[in-house]
Amino acid sequence: MLDKANLLSLMRTVANANPSGTYSYQGESFSYDALNTTLRNELNELVGTEELYQENKNTLFSLIAQTMDEVVPNRLLSSYGSFAEIRTFGQGDKPVFIRRTGRTRAKQFITRVGLAGVYETFKLGAESFEIGTSAIGGAARIGFEEFLDGRVNFAELTQIVTEGMQELIYREIAAALMSSINQLPAANRCAVAGFDEATMDYLVSTASAYGQPTIYCTREFAVKMLPDNDAWVSDNMRDERWNRGYLGNYKGTQVVILPQTLEDETNAKKMIDPGYAWVIPTGADGRPVKVAFEGTTHVRERNDNDDWSRDIQVYRKVGVGVMMTNNIFSYVDTELQGELDNVNPNPNNG
Repeated sequence: MLDKANLLSLMRTVANANPSGTYSYQGESFSYDALNTTLRNELNELVGTEELYQENKNTLFSLIAQTMDEVVPNRLLSSYGSFAEIRTFGQGDKPVFIRRTGRTRAKQFITRVGLAGVYETFKLGAESFEIGTSAIGGAARIGFEEFLDGRVNFAELTQIVTEGMQELIYREIAAALMSSINQLPAANRCAVAGFDEATMDYLVSTASAYGQPTIYCTREFAVKMLPDNDAWVSDNMRDERWNRGYLGNYKGTQVVILPQTLEDETNAKKMIDPGYAWVIPTGADGRPVKVAFEGTTHVRERNDNDDWSRDIQVYRKVGVGVMMTNNIFSYVDTELQGELDNVNPNPNNG
């Protein structure tokens, strides 16, 4: 059985891994499935029986918490790092971000987000600003019989809770961005029914005055980004669209897909509004989205359910804010805007 340090290293490796990749662990190469199997076996040795669980559950909770401390910020960096500043602060420390100064000083504003759904916009008057944090949490229930039968997979439990907290932060980032649009200069925001090539050309051209722009959007938005006239579309572009589903480059401007997620296991509702795209120049003075993690992750067990099941609960303090300036641009496709229903075009109810 691995010691705690190596087990933590293995948990973090699995949690950060891409299921299609091959990974090096302790000098050997493993597939994702092999790593995950190894982790399952190791956790089974740690807490695989009622006696072992009672003896070692605090060690397990510590491992889960330390894994999530690393994994959740890393996944946010992977998805939003190109235009989100993500920082971790100590418990009780004020999550303070330094704002840009200079000729655009008066053009900055902040949309500060409370994870309860309160969005407050204000102009900056100082050289720094604080992002308030709120508690977010996740939980997974383990049936008592599942545990006794050895069908509990703590690796999967960690993944479920991690993804749930990560998706909540994604939604708050999207909500903060959307609530900030009206604070942009009128020249920086466009709302059109469908995709209009001339409109996107205008936004990209204007953003280019500040640096090399990048287009950020959901996959639903990207699949509609096609030229008005396909007479000049190359075979390579057709192949790319068929293989990828969208064009990853718009007239020399990179297209970055923001993660979409679904509300629950029914797959009926999307969490991220697909109607919004952002054009942001690379090298802009400061990334507009600010994410602050305060303190560390906390994990506990609640086992007073009537059916003897256990709830593994996770708690973390997070704050989200958006600092907009006059070099950020938005495109709203009003046909996609608000379309959160995930509609099956050919349901089979038989």
